[in-house]
Amino acid sequence: MKIIVAGAGAVGSHLAKMLSQEHHDIVLIDPDETKLRQVGANLDVLTRGGSATSISDLMDCGVKKADLFISVARKEETNITASILSKRLGAKKTIARIDNQEYLYVKHREHFISMGIDYMIYPEKIASREIVGLLHQTGSTDIVDFSGGKLSLFVVKIDEDSKIADRSLYEIGKEEEKHEFRAVAVTRDSETIIPTGDFVIQTGDFIYVIATQDGIENLFELSGKKKYEVRNIMILGGSRIGMLTAKDLGTQHNIKLIEQDREKSYKLSNMLNNTLVINGDGRDVNMLTDEGLENMDAFIAVTGDSETNILSCLLARRLGVKKTICEVEIIDYIALAENMGIDTIINKKLIAASRIFRFTSSESVSAVKCLIGTDAEVLEFDVKEDTKITQASLHQLSFPKNSIVGGIIRGESSFIANGYTLIKPGDKVVVFTLPSAIPKVSKFFN
Repeated sequence: MKIIVAGAGAVGSHLAKMLSQEHHDIVLIDPDETKLRQVGANLDVLTRGGSATSISDLMDCGVKKADLFISVARKEETNITASILSKRLGAKKTIARIDNQEYLYVKHREHFISMGIDYMIYPEKIASREIVGLLHQTGSTDIVDFSGGKLSLFVVKIDEDSKIADRSLYEIGKEEEKHEFRAVAVTRDSETIIPTGDFVIQTGDFIYVIATQDGIENLFELSGKKKYEVRNIMILGGSRIGMLTAKDLGTQHNIKLIEQDREKSYKLSNMLNNTLVINGDGRDVNMLTDEGLENMDAFIAVTGDSETNILSCLLARRLGVKKTICEVEIIDYIALAENMGIDTIINKKLIAASRIFRFTSSESVSAVKCLIGTDAEVLEFDVKEDTKITQASLHQLSFPKNSIVGGIIRGESSFIANGYTLIKPGDKVVVFTLPSAIPKVSKFFN
């Protein structure tokens, strides 16, 4: 595909990196030549200095032949204008990053489609929804649901008291004859491994597990995780993520939100009826403890400053807070934060990339999720007639190395895959794969 990405900031640069690995023809446009040089030095993409709202600059980028135009510049107005112009100039599909939730309402959607914007993405809203979902499934560090929860991907950290530590997947599988869950990947020392049956799980591993609804409880029991009710929540940072999370949590929780900026605190207190807003500095340990940090069931740090978020979450863990969720926008810090014991990392770049990446995949891909803390991706495929994946059992097909089929959704039922599984047309198949294997995996479904 020929893809034009407008905006060489954090989201645009990361997106260009992901897409370049998929061998797309990428053009990255931005008025900041310094940013473009940094990207061009590390990625195999064509960079163009210029404005995404300039017709002549868009034409120079080849917008007439663009299969996809993605605008993720810092300003929402730039993204909307650039997407409208690009569609008028010949781009087949356009995506704009926005900062206004009103634009996502169904009653407004047709207005933007008629103007030429096919899809809008609001990363902060997606992040807040992920946070709320994690608070409902307290035993996991990350959750991805497929087909309304018929299958789910859970990420579980193995602690010393876990029943599956120091055991091979083959041993665990022999005991769990119902096969209601399957380990599809492991992250160990920042390396992602697609495990085989003789792989031995160790304390400190992050295990990526596909599970049916019936297998979730069993999974948590074996991994030593306990579910608990989350009622008292402290949110550090009145950013868009913090504000949206407080709204999404509703009135069933006791929520305190700490914001450093006094004027912003007043605005938030008027907007959030179910939240106690406190004007204070999240780096002030005494202030956090005075506000009852040690009595919280969950602590969410979303200030926009990665260092502040990490340090405050570590304090929360030390004081006994059961669940810590941390926004880390510096990708190099993610592995460090996980190894320090923080439960869950949120990153807007990867969230935005996951949603946008789906538009660059084949029609057989119905969902894509790029997971934080690992190089791997999880994809949901719609199985068509006469595709290679339907010709024999998974064992006979010799599915590509560095990829694994986790589970299948068939009608209203779901089940975990094994070597004898025969996939049928109409199934939805959840695949966990490293980027290097995606082209080979796609051939089984196209």
